[in-house]
Amino acid sequence: MRKFYILLFLLFISFDICVAQYLNVMISNINNPNEVSIMIDPKNPNRIVAGANAFYTNSYSGIYYSTNAGLNWISGIIQSTLTMPYGDPVIIVDTSGSFYYIQNSRYQNQWDRQLVCKSTNGGANWSNGVTYGLNGTKMQDKPWGCVDLTHSAYGNNIYITWTEFDNYMSYNPLDSSRIMFVRSTDGGLTFSTPKRISRFGGDAVDSSNTVEGAVPCVGPNGELYVSWAGPLGILFNKSTNGGTTWMSNESIATPAYLGGACFNIPGIYRCNGYPVIGCDISNSPYRGTIYINWSDQRNGSTDTDVWLIKSTNGGTSWSSPKRVNNDPPGKHQFFNWISIDKVTGYLYVIFYDRRNYATSSYTTDVYIARSTNGGATFDNVKINSTSFVPTPYVFFGDYNGISAYNNKVRPIWTRMDGNTNSIWTAIIDSLTIDIRKIDEKIPSSYSLKQNYPNPFNPKTDIKFDLSKSGKVKLSVFDIRGKELKLLINENLSAGKYETSFDASNYSSGIYFYKLEIENYSDTKKMVFLK
Repeated sequence: MRKFYILLFLLFISFDICVAQYLNVMISNINNPNEVSIMIDPKNPNRIVAGANAFYTNSYSGIYYSTNAGLNWISGIIQSTLTMPYGDPVIIVDTSGSFYYIQNSRYQNQWDRQLVCKSTNGGANWSNGVTYGLNGTKMQDKPWGCVDLTHSAYGNNIYITWTEFDNYMSYNPLDSSRIMFVRSTDGGLTFSTPKRISRFGGDAVDSSNTVEGAVPCVGPNGELYVSWAGPLGILFNKSTNGGTTWMSNESIATPAYLGGACFNIPGIYRCNGYPVIGCDISNSPYRGTIYINWSDQRNGSTDTDVWLIKSTNGGTSWSSPKRVNNDPPGKHQFFNWISIDKVTGYLYVIFYDRRNYATSSYTTDVYIARSTNGGATFDNVKINSTSFVPTPYVFFGDYNGISAYNNKVRPIWTRMDGNTNSIWTAIIDSLTIDIRKIDEKIPSSYSLKQNYPNPFNPKTDIKFDLSKSGKVKLSVFDIRGKELKLLINENLSAGKYETSFDASNYSSGIYFYKLEIENYSDTKKMVFLK
């Protein structure tokens, strides 16, 4: 029985054409939405589904769907006769294009189970749902899920992890928290008996000493990985048989958060820096690499940063933390989420950012950091058309969201105007990183200019001419021919262009840059001297 009720309005495009690099679209401002999730359908990238906490009388789970790649959205609510949908939305999609809405639910005034509803028509209608997790009076909170989209033996399995509390917000030392797991092998019709996958527990206070923020992901051969936060730091566990068995003891991917997983951000009701895990299942050179992304205040309470670690050996060992935001120290970046493009292997991280304003200001922007080289370096791009100022004591959610597929990127975030929340996306069909069109006059031929200055330290400009529109690729290579940096990989119109290369993260030496478009290519040498 269908239990999805379409509201009788269509939310139209809202944007500021004066300053937006990307078209910003308001998804909804109804019922104070926040804490968002979004997913592109790889079978049909024009179909996108999003979710948010939205505080209706009989449901806290708002649902939004688009059939034209995010330009317009239809809005409604999830409802079920089984239990009351109660937010913490998670949107995932399976190999057939069916979407799933995973959420907390409220039954007899407590979150004693969770609810999964399914849509087979791109979010227009939703099932009555299936519940899982009921365990007496224990509280079930903060779910996240994924689908095995690979061709492994576990293809199309649904995996969900969450935190179980003995008693939510309890300071009783006898009450604790743990990470739980279920799976579905039949398209969400049934779920397995919940299984504990964390040997180390935490307190039940819903703070830095609680084990929380568990997110699963799948590797290229069906490997199942999960990370979460706890008193020991960022914890990691894995299964190589579809969740049937797990490592007997979770490992520590990175030591304790410096400053804790929960911290204060001026103007934000509360802020968590919980880890988000992803794995590259593309055919890129970084296939199989596992990434964990989080934020913390290891550099002090006035300097929140976004971080990344990675593993190239299935989680046996991890890299040192890499700072994702590339601004000078001393500003706040927070509420991160990561998506790894399943076609290109590019990493996209969304976060709030205050780099452009005084330290005392609450004014906030939205940024995306992109890495095209397996997390070795990141470019940062502002994507919101207008900044906003959050109001303290108004709940803002615990995270933002992002989904990327074949260079199509759809972020989702909450903004606040006065005391009113709204949720937004940006139309990004190829993320532009510092490409400047310097002349509209159409050149007579393709050409690649010598970089200037040369030698350089640490930045240099590269100019090129395009006599025709087309797909342009501009890459930087080391002396052995290894691609280090993909500067441009998108469609550009005819004209004269300039971009920049920053070698701050590289050693002095000889490098090459190569322009490719249609049947034309040219390579030139440049010298970096520190």
